[in-house]
Amino acid sequence: MLRITAFCIGLALNTAFSVAADSGEPAPAGAYKTDPSHSSVNWSFSHFGLSHYTARFTKVDARLEWNPEKPETSALSVKIDPLSVRTDYPWPERVDFDAKIGGDEMFLAGKPIIFVSRAIRVTGDKSGTVEGLLTFRGQTHPATLDVIFNGSMAKHPMMGIPKVGFSATGSIRRSEWGLDFSIPELSDEVTLVIETQMVPADYEFQ
Repeated sequence: MLRITAFCIGLALNTAFSVAADSGEPAPAGAYKTDPSHSSVNWSFSHFGLSHYTARFTKVDARLEWNPEKPETSALSVKIDPLSVRTDYPWPERVDFDAKIGGDEMFLAGKPIIFVSRAIRVTGDKSGTVEGLLTFRGQTHPATLDVIFNGSMAKHPMMGIPKVGFSATGSIRRSEWGLDFSIPELSDEVTLVIETQMVPADYEFQ
């Protein structure tokens, strides 16, 4: 019985996704925000050349003024809570490593991380760059993201609302923001990997 039920649910979902894919209706222009359950901001750096230490932020509020006809006229702003950093440190009973990375003056200093776009350039059918100003530790410097537009839906088959999706990568030199401890053992270059789905700005998550 459980197998039959699971099969029916799977068939229904597959049908719904197929209909959505075949409809080809894109999400309309307008204001969008992060869907936190389908978004991630990960960062990593070389750790003594042996591996790439990787962590993430869990409280990310991105706002997009989206123009699908002329993406270069769109605008993006992002605000990240540094205290939402998650390192998955294996011995939290010994050290609150997340609080140290997020709040210590030696690290992110508990100050908001903010990115505001200044120029969006289309480089291909689904690709582009977003140039902007990145602020953290109270300092502001230019930063660029390479972005892939994954697509959009006028009506998501499960949520029933418009959605747009992007993947992005970038890198910064942390020393430019005064975060210069343990270089070169811990690399100056920090790599960013971002995945996001966005929903209309007035949507209320339940």
